[in-house]
Formats: sequence, structure tokens, C-alpha cells
Amino acid sequence: MKAVNITFKFSDGQPEQTHVAAEGESVLDVALNNGIQLQHNCGGVCGCSTCHVYVLQGGDELPEISDKEEDFIDRAVNPRLNSRLACQCVVQSATENLVIEIPHQDFLGH
Repeated sequence: MKAVNITFKFSDGQPEQTHVAAEGESVLDVALNNGIQLQHNCGGVCGCSTCHVYVLQGGDELPEISDKEEDFIDRAVNPRLNSRLACQCVVQSATENLVIEIPHQDFLGH
């Protein structure tokens, strides 16, 4: 199985962290497994927008965004063109390196 580096950057000024992910793991899984606080009110099943992140690098190598994910991103705080839900960003065999920005997590989920 191929290993992929995911670099997490934080909007709140925390130092960035890089962790290794295996094919089939989501960005949410990697964050939580490495002690990174990332809200996920629905449990990571694409049922809310709380695990909203910005994909700064490597987005073309992730699964295509679904209509359901896009609907939830529209409800996220400050969505951008590079917005994704971390639970839907699953590492694939073609994935090289990902750079993910985690927005401020000081909001109540919706």
C-alpha cells in the first residue's frame, strides 16, 4: 500500500503538521488518528459541514466531489472553490502529497 504525506495547516496559527496516510484513509481519519481537532458532528458520513477544510495542494488527486458533498459545503462557514469535507477526501493510489488547511474550529456545528 502506498503512503501519502498530508500536511495540515491551521488558520488559528498552530504550527503545521505532516502525517502519513494510507490509501483508503480519509483526511478526517488521519487528522483524528494524530490528535488534530477537527469537528465531525455527523461522524464522518457526509451528513453535515463541520469537517470542512481547504485543499491547498493535491485536490485533483482526490475523488470527485459529489452533489451531496457540494450541498453541505454550501452550508459551511466561508466556503471557497477549494473547499472539501475531510470525510470525503479519501487517499487514492494516484494521490501524491496533500496540503490541507483547517479553518478555525470555534463554531457550533450545523
